[in-house]
Amino acid sequence: MPEPSWDRLWTDIHLATMTDPSLGIVRNGAIAASDGRIAWVGRAADLPAPRERLAAEVIPCGGAWLTPGFIDCHTHIVFGGDRTGDFRRRLRGESYAEIARAGGGIMSTVRATREASNEELTARAAARARELSAWGVTTIEVKSGYGLDLDTELRMLEVATGLARHVPAHISPTLLAAHTLPPEYSGRRDDYVRLVVNEIIPAALAQGHATAVDVFCEDIAFTPDESRAILEAGIAAGLQGRLHADQLTDQGGGALAAAVWARSADHLEYLSRDGVHAMAEADVCAVLLPGAAYTLGADRRPPVGTLRRAGVTMALATDANPGSSPITNVGMILNLACILFGLTPEEALLGFTAAAAKVLGLEDDRGRLEPGRRADLALWRVGDPAELCYWMGASPLEALVKDGVPVDATHA
Repeated sequence: MPEPSWDRLWTDIHLATMTDPSLGIVRNGAIAASDGRIAWVGRAADLPAPRERLAAEVIPCGGAWLTPGFIDCHTHIVFGGDRTGDFRRRLRGESYAEIARAGGGIMSTVRATREASNEELTARAAARARELSAWGVTTIEVKSGYGLDLDTELRMLEVATGLARHVPAHISPTLLAAHTLPPEYSGRRDDYVRLVVNEIIPAALAQGHATAVDVFCEDIAFTPDESRAILEAGIAAGLQGRLHADQLTDQGGGALAAAVWARSADHLEYLSRDGVHAMAEADVCAVLLPGAAYTLGADRRPPVGTLRRAGVTMALATDANPGSSPITNVGMILNLACILFGLTPEEALLGFTAAAAKVLGLEDDRGRLEPGRRADLALWRVGDPAELCYWMGASPLEALVKDGVPVDATHA
């Protein structure tokens, strides 16, 4: 039998394959890639021939740890302006909801985003995406939602898609036209919902960038009935369903996500026990966003123990956005997930890999180190994978691999 001929072979590494709840650890391992896919993974002692005969390039890693490239499955990194004004107001004691009702919050970012050019939006978003890449992120979900009109929502999706030219990452754009009610539709809620359903969703599909539809279901945003109408329209048109759910109040968002067979419900600080069980039955993922809970000083936490016992898949994400989670440091999110939300390091790391891939419908393509999956890899200079959750600060990323090719994590 002819020996394999691989493009690259990484040796002298320890692997966290993410194939089981204990991270699928393989010590003293090796991994090979060909044509952008993982060709072989296992113990170095089990390689089928001397390593120099197996691959065109052999890369010794000096005992570092290797994980799949991280997947940030919930971000809002395309936007104009900033929200330092909101930050000051929160420090004076105003709540997120109070600031939003006074015209700040999301609407202040909407005004800045509508005024920004595509070039300005791209430059700022690319800088944020590179910060994520420096933390081993090779797949980034990017939401619209700061346009709230047909033109700007489509521009945001276009900018999001174009980020792949500026950063070594796959981009998964999500239409979030139902982020909040724009002021020009004050008193005409039904008209705006019809605009999203009848015009913005079809236009986004015709544009061809969006892969999912999302709604902010909350008492300061959209009602459960409005959210359901928008989600059902997007899902019927072929988009994946996502839902900002039960963040500030119990709106029954988890149960709503389950009722429409959405892929995820995100935030979930006020998720009820019934909502947990509905999500479990419908296999809806929970996307936990500790950055927002930390930034807003939330006094409630998602029901992690109940989610865990129910067998709900728990993903993690930065929720990088200008208002409630101005964070692009994945290590900080991993740490907050453990300290604030009570996840184990294993759950947190799975949350940024295998679980996040499931949220985006990519569970058969990435998020685990297995033959046939995309060779998106992150090499870490740590002694134990738990160190990625333990330290908050500089990234210990040593090398990043996208589609089987080593890349610069900070520059396109």
